[in-house]
Amino acid sequence: MNFRKRAILAGVVVFGACGDVALSRGMKAVGALSLSHWTEAISAIFTPWVAVGIVLLLAFFASYLTALSFADLTYVLPATAVGYILLALMAKSFLHENISPWRWAGIALIALGVGFVTSGPAKTAGARGQAQHLPPVGGA
Repeated sequence: MNFRKRAILAGVVVFGACGDVALSRGMKAVGALSLSHWTEAISAIFTPWVAVGIVLLLAFFASYLTALSFADLTYVLPATAVGYILLALMAKSFLHENISPWRWAGIALIALGVGFVTSGPAKTAGARGQAQHLPPVGGA
């Protein structure tokens, strides 16, 4: 895998973790929302941390789409799951969240699984050709 592809996968990890942390920080400042007061939810979008989180998560989505264009989903999703480690470290550092030993153990198991998955090929041979022969959505 070349540098560009690794950079895109790193972008998925970093944009996702940073976007989630920014969104969480913003929503903690906004407070509880209710669907019966939907105007509060709309105004929450325009608070600084929530807006930054949304922009970062849009960058995550663009990186994720790009990664799926050159690698299988069964490779991309586990490979980017290393973001759980980054997310936990950021939540502990910036949001001052308490992470229990059980959560750290779960994160370590995810990281171990990522190591197994990423040792294989990023793309299944002939997968693109097979996708072209799938029936259209809607069953026609």
